[in-house]
Amino acid sequence: GVAETIPELAAAGHTLAVATGKSAHGLARALDTCGLGPHFAATRCADQTHSKPHPAMVLELLEELGVAPGRALVVGDTSHDLLMAANAGVDSLAVAYGAHEAADLAPHAPRAILHSFAEVRAWLAANA
Repeated sequence: GVAETIPELAAAGHTLAVATGKSAHGLARALDTCGLGPHFAATRCADQTHSKPHPAMVLELLEELGVAPGRALVVGDTSHDLLMAANAGVDSLAVAYGAHEAADLAPHAPRAILHSFAEVRAWLAANA
């Protein structure tokens, strides 16, 4: 459901961005391959700024997009993602079907810990 949800979120007026440990080249290749690149307003990669859990990626994206920290949400699958969000003063949503398990994500106080993309979609529909 990711390929359908990303365009739906963008069309509904949500500003989407990517903060990743990938290189800019690697992210561009991934976004081109999946065709979702046009739905993201901005990106930050590890070769462009400080690496996670430093807050720079999120803070730079917020500034570029004119979004207040209280209006943003970081969705992440690692403790580094959640720490980056906390360090930037932004809420987070943990997904426990990626790199780290729920037990590793819980100490970082995400708004929720979700176990499938269907759960992410439902949470966003109810809360975003």
